[in-house]
Order: sequence, then structure tokens, then C-alpha cells
Amino acid sequence: MDYLQIQGPTKLSGTVTISGAKNAALPLITLTLLAHNPVTLTNTPEVADIKTLLKLLENLGATQTLENHVLTLDTSSVHHTMANYDIVKTMRASILVLGPLLARFGHCEVSLPGGCAIGQRPIDLHLKALEQMGAIITIHAGYVHASAPQGLQGSHIVFDKITVTGTANIVMAAALAHGKTVLTNCAKEPEVVQLCEILRDSGIDIQGIGSSELTIIGTGGKTIDMVDFEIIPDRIEAGTYLCAAAITNSTVTLENVRHDHLNAVTAKLEQMGCRIDVTDTTMTLHPAKELKHVHIITQEYPAFPTDMQAQFLALAIFAQGTSIIEERLFENRFMHVSELQRLGADIMLNGHTATVSGGTPLFGADVMATDLRASSALVLAAMASEGTTNVHRIYHLDRGYENLEQKLRALGANIQRLKE
Repeated sequence: MDYLQIQGPTKLSGTVTISGAKNAALPLITLTLLAHNPVTLTNTPEVADIKTLLKLLENLGATQTLENHVLTLDTSSVHHTMANYDIVKTMRASILVLGPLLARFGHCEVSLPGGCAIGQRPIDLHLKALEQMGAIITIHAGYVHASAPQGLQGSHIVFDKITVTGTANIVMAAALAHGKTVLTNCAKEPEVVQLCEILRDSGIDIQGIGSSELTIIGTGGKTIDMVDFEIIPDRIEAGTYLCAAAITNSTVTLENVRHDHLNAVTAKLEQMGCRIDVTDTTMTLHPAKELKHVHIITQEYPAFPTDMQAQFLALAIFAQGTSIIEERLFENRFMHVSELQRLGADIMLNGHTATVSGGTPLFGADVMATDLRASSALVLAAMASEGTTNVHRIYHLDRGYENLEQKLRALGANIQRLKE
């Protein structure tokens, strides 16, 4: 098993290119199940989660090639409709095949995703919506069995709570349904917006893109002629490198980035004293003379993203004063706190709120990654700590960050991947 060894403190400088967004690529890959033509996706991130999903689609009968971030997918040969446990258990996003498989074939069997380290993420909202569209859903032996012999029917669906994967799943299902579907209380994340835009560009009548209410006229079961497209830049990777610059008191430029997707993140960095210069495709962070404390509340887009909470918690350790970070979306997303405390951080947890007393020096130690974003927080803290930090279980990092150590090393970090 690999681990990262990091010598700190370090100073960064230079330019880093941001990869395509993993959280956009996953639903977009499953979107190709609605197409009768080969589709090319450029700017595809080559990370573990993408490779897992491509393996799942291959098991269903699709063919694919991925080289130099260009993915060509042909799902016209898909003939299996069972997404088995062996793959789904490794990545919850596999549930995104449920909507398109059911809409296209009228039946499918998808393994229940199982647990998630950061908390419960039930799929009941997906299933309830599909039932409203006429699907017959049963759960047996750990699998969701879904059928719609007459095809899915348009309906008015109100999501009880905002759900990103739920919105994506039902948008894909509605695209091939019979008649009009209205979805209310939709997620507005850029990843959902891109999914809707590609459906629109591929001939689907879809209104309300970017808002909380979407109206979709389905094709009545006919597959679509899908356009080729480029995956949007990863706003969470971008935010992580901005925090890397801030925590190491460095000036770093990001290329291939959408600053309009990062408004909540950059607002907090500016509150902490950093300065950020932007162009259409670049962002440059100039560090604060003295980092100021911050108050963060995670909420759905366009508010502060839960996927940046861990990185900002690490940054707050080096700020002056007391920072308050409230996690409103997941009940178990502070597992990195105990690992940061091993480095010497002064953090108090009370339910969904972390209180960070800043200004305490950190010293290298052995720490363990517990989930994807927690892993990046440990790397950030290690780069600003005295001495050597070993970050174990970095397979979590590999799920969502492409070439993290190479990119950081190119910026000047003293970081290397080693074997246990």
C-alpha cells in the first residue's frame, strides 16, 4: 500500500493545471447510456473513481478507450442491465446507472451502494422519484430491482431535500421518459448544470437549467444522438490548490479553472486576507500577510461546499484567532480532526461544529486518511508543519486527485510516494 511522505514546512511557487471535474465526469459517463452513437469526452480526469465506473460500463457491454484525458465511449452495445455489488460497493456514484438503464431498457438491477465514510447518503429520493414516474421498485438480496414495462412516464417530482446524484439520476431518466417531467428543489451544482446543458445540446427539450426547477420533455424511450463535449474543470481540486498556496504562504497560479464556480471559496480566502487575481481561465492567489480567522457553514451550491470543509479547517489552524466551521450536510465529516490533532492542532468538536484555535505550530507525525477530502487536508497541513509527516491510506486521495504529488512537487513541495 502506498503512502505519502512530506517534509515541511515548504514554500510553493509556479503554475498548476487543474484537471477535469471528477464529480462532473461520473454522471456524464453514465449519461452516455442514453446515446445510440459513440461519444467523446475531453478533459476526462484519470482518477480511480473514473476507472471504476468505466469498468462497470464495460461489464454492461460498453466499449471505451481513455488516453491522454480523451475518453471515447460507445454504449450502443450494452446488453446487460445488472450493476453488480463487486463494483458498486467501491464507489457510491455507481448508483447513477439506475436512471439511464431503467429509462433505456425498461428494467435493471443495481446493487445497493452500501455505507459511506462521511455519513449516510440514502438513495430513497432516487427510488421515490422513479416510482412517481411509474417504475416498480423492489429491493431483494441487496439489489434494487426496477422495472417500467410501459416506459417511464413524465411526472411532477418534488425532492424532499436537495440531492446532487438524485437530481442527475432523475434528469437522465426523464430525458427518455414519455411526456413532461417537472423536477422541483433540484441541485444547482455546476456538475448538474453541465449534464443538463449536454442533454439540451443533444436535442432534449429541457428548461430551467441552473435553477431549482427543471422541465424536461422526454423522447418516449428513444435513445439520443449525443454531442461530444469537454468536462468542466474541477472546482474542488482548484480550491484545494488555492488552500495549498494560502497555507504555505505562497503565490501560485491555477490554469484551466472556472472562477465563477468558486465564488464561495474565494470569498472566504479573501476574508482570511488573501488576494486573488482572475482571468477567464486562470486564478492567482497571493498569500495573506497574516491569516485571519474565519466562520464557515457548509451548504448546497452556490454556498460553501462541504467538499472544501476539511481543507479550510487545515488552513484555519494557521490563522490568528478562533475559527468556527459548521458542517451542515454530512453527519460524520470531521474524521480528519483527530488526525490533525496528532500534528498538534488545537481543535474542539461539538456535534457538527469544529472550533479551531489558530496559531499553534504543527509537527510532523504519522497520520491516516479517512476519506477523499480529509486526505487532502492532511497533505496541506503536512506542508506547513515542521518535520516529516507520513500520510497513510492514500488510496482515498487517488479516487479524486489526479497526480497530486507530481503537481505539488512541480510547485516546490518536498513530497514523495512510498510503499508501506
